[in-house]
Amino acid sequence: MQLRSWKSLLTATVAALLPSLLAVPAFVPLPAAAQATASNPNNWPFSRVDIFAGYSYLKPVHANVGTANEAQPITTGAAVSVAGYFNNFLGAELQGTYHPSGPNDCVTTVQGGLIARYQVSRLVPFVHALGGGARTGGPDAQPCGTWGHGYTAGLGFDYILHSFHDHLAVRPIEADYNYNHVDYGPFVPPGNTSGGLLKMNAYSLSAGLVVRFGDTGGSRGTNYGAALACTANPGVVNAGDPVTITSSNTGLDAKKRTTYTWTTTGGKLSGSGETVQVATEGLAPGTYSVNGRVMQGGRAYQQATCRAEFEVSGSGTTGTMIPATKAAVGASGAPPTISCAALPSTIRPGDSTTITSTASSPGDRPLTYSYSTSAGQITGQGASAMLNSGGAAPGDIVVTCSVASDTGQTASATTIVQVVSAPAPPAPSTRSLCSIGFERDKRRPVRVDNEAKGCLDDIALTMQREGDSELVMIGNNATGESADMAAERAANAKLYLTREKGIDPGRITLRTGQAGDRSVNSTLIPAGATFDDTMSVAVNEGVVQHSGEAYGVPRTKTTRRTRRR
Repeated sequence: MQLRSWKSLLTATVAALLPSLLAVPAFVPLPAAAQATASNPNNWPFSRVDIFAGYSYLKPVHANVGTANEAQPITTGAAVSVAGYFNNFLGAELQGTYHPSGPNDCVTTVQGGLIARYQVSRLVPFVHALGGGARTGGPDAQPCGTWGHGYTAGLGFDYILHSFHDHLAVRPIEADYNYNHVDYGPFVPPGNTSGGLLKMNAYSLSAGLVVRFGDTGGSRGTNYGAALACTANPGVVNAGDPVTITSSNTGLDAKKRTTYTWTTTGGKLSGSGETVQVATEGLAPGTYSVNGRVMQGGRAYQQATCRAEFEVSGSGTTGTMIPATKAAVGASGAPPTISCAALPSTIRPGDSTTITSTASSPGDRPLTYSYSTSAGQITGQGASAMLNSGGAAPGDIVVTCSVASDTGQTASATTIVQVVSAPAPPAPSTRSLCSIGFERDKRRPVRVDNEAKGCLDDIALTMQREGDSELVMIGNNATGESADMAAERAANAKLYLTREKGIDPGRITLRTGQAGDRSVNSTLIPAGATFDDTMSVAVNEGVVQHSGEAYGVPRTKTTRRTRRR
């Protein structure tokens, strides 16, 4: 099938899916009221398992076996993957690709690894890194049935469709870098038209559909995280009058068990669940608070807190001072009521959250809103405000939402925003690079041959990319050999890296190990990482004796004449 026909197929697929994509604008947040009435209380849930299938295009950019022939682009291909997520962000992926018939090549891969995503509403960007087997046919009649190893790293994004109850998504693009390493054995004369070592660098582009299953229990819509609002009614009482505390939560799963706990700074609590009562007998005049907490699990987004205040006025009939809010009740009716909530209620230092107030007044009197905070900065005068936690230490921030009617009556409520510290970055760790062997050349068992050079070339590229890293090279000797041969093998490999690749000798440390074979193993030490040297011995490079040529040097006419002399 030609590339043009595949482009036509992709164009037809996008045209068929376009009405579903445009049903609701993807990046315009729904109003709070619309979200509250949505059929799915956890807007756009995180899937547990994603299954992808679609078209794949492969473009080799440097792929040959040492001849002039290069592998060509393959326009006929398919990709299938299954990703299972441990939580809302990280999971494991198994991927297979099939590119059966290029002009002079073919590639099939089966690989597994990690995948990470960050869902924003219906848009789900992701990155992944995979490794496994690669069955590749080379550009010089190398057979397609030869297996080697391969690696893939790339990114893409999915868009969750509005139809099929959020179980179907379209993947407009997935872009990957691919590396395949296949050894076909020695070249076969005449013409060396088969055999050789293929190191294929390529990129691939994929597009298709994703079927989503399960739910990890989180969401990235505006209802992400629990919030709790509570109010005291009435807000002002005489000692002995009861006060009712009523709460409402958002962002929790209505099907799961919810636990409420209540505490008060004065009076006696009774009741449980969303509504409790406070008995005020014996309380002195003053302001008291009731704190509530709702929980559906141990994670931060499954918990929320609130606080409501009530006032006990002075008692008696002579010289009694009644607060202005209470006195106004007789002249203008009941005062307004207000509740407020923070979404999200848990944030990182420096992040912002939206404070939303819900207020009403008997007779629909005009209302004026105001806000104050115990830390950070808050701005806004209407029914919503924005709290910025800049400068606030980790802990609880108490936000007070106040409302006043045109008759002078007031009411207030509070909500708590939790500021949590960002987790510390993981400590860097060492990683093993490729190993080189010395089994092939029996006459020169310490000399770095051409195949070993390929490994050392890769190591040099890694050290050039990571300029602050260091390298430990551990030489080994077989049974019956002296430890000096292990040290000489490591020293010869270092000479190649420093003389031919320009690596600073001070970045390379030599040691001898106990692997029991003729090899040199290399370990990269990033900045801040620590190398475990308990299983190897340091080499004194000043006493290493070189018994011959350290590594092979390409012959020229000058070197051949010199050797004849």
